Amino acid sequence: MTSSIAQKLLAWYAENQRSLPWRQTQDPYAVWVSEIMLQQTRVETVIPYYERWMKRFPNVEALAEAPLDDVLQLWEGLGYYRRAHYLHQAAQQIAETHHGRLPQTVEQLRRLPGIGPYAAAAIGSIAFGQDVLALDGNLRRVLARLSDLDLDVRSPAGERRLREFGEAHLPAGVASEYNQALMDLGASICTPRSPRCHACPLTGDCLAYERGTQALRPVRRPKSELPHATRVAAAILHQGQVLLGRRPQGALLGGLWEFPGVEREDGGSLAALLKDELASRLKIRLHPARPLGKFDHSYTHFKVTVHAFACELREGEPKSGWHAELRWARPADLESYPMGKVDRAIARRLMEESASVT
Repeated sequence: MTSSIAQKLLAWYAENQRSLPWRQTQDPYAVWVSEIMLQQTRVETVIPYYERWMKRFPNVEALAEAPLDDVLQLWEGLGYYRRAHYLHQAAQQIAETHHGRLPQTVEQLRRLPGIGPYAAAAIGSIAFGQDVLALDGNLRRVLARLSDLDLDVRSPAGERRLREFGEAHLPAGVASEYNQALMDLGASICTPRSPRCHACPLTGDCLAYERGTQALRPVRRPKSELPHATRVAAAILHQGQVLLGRRPQGALLGGLWEFPGVEREDGGSLAALLKDELASRLKIRLHPARPLGKFDHSYTHFKVTVHAFACELREGEPKSGWHAELRWARPADLESYPMGKVDRAIARRLMEESASVT
């Protein structure tokens, strides 16, 4: 028997569901790609990436056969690049062991690279109709308010309570609609701040609304202040080309290209850091540098300020014990090398200078 909450929720969803490109297809591959892209990323940001991705890699085979650089370049700017690596690796695994078709059970999906409990449940319910709860951030918030949960939603006890509540109202055979309805409700009405309770179809069933605790739910542990790093990066020029290093697999931004750099640890001068430490690591000598700019960026667990310089190679052949590969590239070709946001900003600054000289 369908609960009152589920009935009201599904009726609201039938009239108010968001029109999203991955909802216009029954292709499990498209569902998988969208769910991985949507992790920690806003829907409006994902849509253009998803559309370009599906045009370039329309199926598992196309993705599995693509060079990693093509995959990373198409992902560039979406962040959390390990997701792109996992998509590529999983596509190769699916092509080799599953005849190009995604496995249909949550248990089998969990065995693929990059597919955790939430993604497996979302793909299982949306693509294959499995009766499982896909507990993402929106669902956690909506269910925590409906049940007025006074526990941290990320704690084992809090998650267990949320699952019990969400599964108690999950109607058999329509888990896809149920999960997506909760996602849409959380995205459009039961928002993190200033929820629109007057427009919510579940106001009469919401304990947090009844008790006036909406702003206090969900309970989360307080965030600690992010550490702040300072780095120096060098656009090292030689005979009209600039030096790039490919970051190693498994590292932050693994597989992307960067301008070699070093982190300041002791408060020393940027010029000395560039001239001595970075040059020493690369086993080269450099001519005096000129500044290219200062670039700030925030990652999940830290913030960084990068001071970029341009300088000519004076002596030596660069060698790196950390980069997977070093390569000389023409400034005009830098757009073809996948990079993180900071290095892309440095590349564009260098390309602008190069174009103005020529």
